[in-house]
Amino acid sequence: MPKLSPAQVRHIAKLARLRLSDSEVDTFATELTAILGYIDQLSTVDTKGVEATENVTGQANSFREDEIRTDNPTREELLSTSPLPIREDQIQTPSAHG
Repeated sequence: MPKLSPAQVRHIAKLARLRLSDSEVDTFATELTAILGYIDQLSTVDTKGVEATENVTGQANSFREDEIRTDNPTREELLSTSPLPIREDQIQTPSAHG
């Protein structure tokens, strides 16, 4: 695989919203070319007859049963914990506009 050009690396960096120096562009050109070469090598592996693997541990999803909790704090208890003033059952916060 030919080495990525500086223009290609800059394009990839732009898509990733990265700002790269000239030396970083050279470094990434080499590194990305090696990574893409490895991916290219993996694509040549014959996987015919190999069953797809979703999970190598053999564990299945384990979900807990939903339970309704009735010991939740009341609105008054929650509001009483606020260090800010309460106004009409709502916590009054400072203005975002100053």
